[in-house]
Amino acid sequence: MATEVQKESNLRSLLKAISWRLIATGTTILIAWLVYRDIGPALAIGGIEFFAKFFIYCFHERLWQIIPRGTISKAVSSS
Repeated sequence: MATEVQKESNLRSLLKAISWRLIATGTTILIAWLVYRDIGPALAIGGIEFFAKFFIYCFHERLWQIIPRGTISKAVSSS
């Protein structure tokens, strides 16, 4: 009996990336503002960071979908 491997849809991965980036970018902007005490550089840093890490996260998320679930634990337990 084969078990069905559940994978996340592209839409779910996209929504996760957006929600996480909003939280993480807000944190980055706050930290940059605390360091510089100027909202201009804080927003610039946050804007660059949002898009760069958004695309990196999406790519990373899709790469993990290629690896079948359980593969890593089997490899670790057999060594």
